[in-house]
Amino acid sequence: MNTEPQVSLESARARAMEIREMYETLEKRMNGQVWTLHELMLGFSNDVGTVGRLILAHDGTWDIEGDVDAQLKHKLSESLWWVIVLAERLGIDITEAYTGTMDRIEQGLAPAVGRGSE
Repeated sequence: MNTEPQVSLESARARAMEIREMYETLEKRMNGQVWTLHELMLGFSNDVGTVGRLILAHDGTWDIEGDVDAQLKHKLSESLWWVIVLAERLGIDITEAYTGTMDRIEQGLAPAVGRGSE
């Protein structure tokens, strides 16, 4: 049985934006303005690169100090945070976009894997 709390995309979005608001407070204090969309994307792409190196470390082909699994959990979760923040900045309802995308992918895959419309 899974004892981890279940998180909906909507509750994840709300929490992500609370955290983003805290970052924005620091950005305004340190830089006089919040990060631009391009700066947010650079932060995200940097973390995606880190995920790639962590996966190499997980597979034993890249040497990284520390607990690789813990670092992967952190960076994958942080990457989800970035996606939510970017979607919000772009005015995309991530819950609607995710649901619609998964539905379209499922409809495309179902015939290939022999599943009818379920």
